[in-house]
Amino acid sequence: MRTTRRRFLGYSGAGAAAVLLGIGAVPDAEASAGVRGYPFTLGIASGDPLADSVVLWTRLALDPLAPDGRGGMPNRKIPVQYQVAEDERFRRVVRAGVAFATPELGHSVHPEVGGLRPDREYWYRFRVGREVSPVGRTRTAPAPGTMPASLRFATASCQSYEAGFYTSLQHMAEEDLDLVVHLGDYIYEESYVPEPILHDGTPMPDYLRTECFDLDRYRLQYGLYKSDPHLQAAHAMCPWLTTFDDHEVENNWLGPRSEHDDEPDQDPAVFAQRKADAFQAMYENQPLRHTQMPAGPGIRIHRRIGYGTLADFTMLDSRQYRSERGRDDASATMLGGAQRDWLVEGFSSSEARWQIIGNQQPMAQIDRDPDPDAITYGAAWDNYNVEREHVLTEARERGVENIVVVTGDRHNNYFMHLKADYEDPDSPVLGTEIVGTSLASGRDGADMLPIGETYLAENPHMLFCNFQRGYNVVTLTPETMRSDYRVVPYISEPGAPIHTRASFVVENGVPGGVPD
Repeated sequence: MRTTRRRFLGYSGAGAAAVLLGIGAVPDAEASAGVRGYPFTLGIASGDPLADSVVLWTRLALDPLAPDGRGGMPNRKIPVQYQVAEDERFRRVVRAGVAFATPELGHSVHPEVGGLRPDREYWYRFRVGREVSPVGRTRTAPAPGTMPASLRFATASCQSYEAGFYTSLQHMAEEDLDLVVHLGDYIYEESYVPEPILHDGTPMPDYLRTECFDLDRYRLQYGLYKSDPHLQAAHAMCPWLTTFDDHEVENNWLGPRSEHDDEPDQDPAVFAQRKADAFQAMYENQPLRHTQMPAGPGIRIHRRIGYGTLADFTMLDSRQYRSERGRDDASATMLGGAQRDWLVEGFSSSEARWQIIGNQQPMAQIDRDPDPDAITYGAAWDNYNVEREHVLTEARERGVENIVVVTGDRHNNYFMHLKADYEDPDSPVLGTEIVGTSLASGRDGADMLPIGETYLAENPHMLFCNFQRGYNVVTLTPETMRSDYRVVPYISEPGAPIHTRASFVVENGVPGGVPD
């Protein structure tokens, strides 16, 4: 059953009333009614931290791989108790309440816990009857107007379950991070691997190899991905900021268009329904606030999260409002007019030292051919040159000194300088782009491929190129940004070691960076 925004807010209101009564608001007998077994098989998470609040998440599933996508749950709402404490043993509980897991929202809960102290670690857990979830660690953002000494976050994307083991996430869960920024392709709508296996080494059942088209199938896909213990551990380690790219819905979709729209007998209403189902399943399975609750085939995923005066995180949506590409067409857009205006106006209103822009496809130009004419990729800002120039020029004119674009999608590592005009060799460097490789997509990868040598030769603004799997760790201070490319040699088998393949440093007020 699809939920509506009004119905969702009704459930939230009921949960809010229970919060006022505390964790004892629902008797244990009622809390456990209809649920026999361990319901926290998909883990726990937190996200979108503010100075005084975080959103917590879990989704109840007795059987996460039940073929109908409903997790083996009864068709009734289940009260879920939660606690937030200042210590890992929960001796100092500061917030407690009840949220209601409903079948309409896939038995997920998203309590938004307020009244917390800024720039502080907290621990949280959930309970249904006698069953208690694992303990998660979260952290609030610093208070507005304050300058923290540092911030350490990871960027990640593209975690095809079928492509290999989540060794990168295993290592990420062991990092000392304040935040994870996930840039999309959290799931893939179908298997792109001929003979996929489950992460326990057994063959993948046929019903998990089908493409996702409806709500139950998307729910099942999230159940598959989130059943992995390394992904669960990475979520439990710190709060996440998430956005989406294409595979959360369908490969290469943009705006109202499916990649199949040019085929005969394609009904736009069918794709609109598919987007609605995909967005609802995404909301149900991510630590998102109620402001990201989808409304049919639309969702407001672009948003801005502040980290004191050290950094602003601006998460972009380059799918819903994107037009057909047109390299030098002034009307071609990645962001749509309203989101583009919101982005550049935020440059003027922000007091942050570092502007971190969460982005899906590379913004810097990538000439992929030694031919004198630039030959670029279709799924990138290179086909929206006018808009790219507008965004970067506006940032410079509005006094932004430290733009850092963090990007996913490409399954490669790049470190690049951002320019408004790549046809002009004298065009100044205006910012930095960190393109992070995939967590799993693309199989094992390699340190260098022949195409990488071409990239480095044809793109003087590209300082680094690598094709292994992993993630990026960024350390911000008021004076520097350090980017560490963390990679593993393989994911086709579990247990790969991790190391830092390259590091770059950007100084405050000096656009671009240098190797470290």
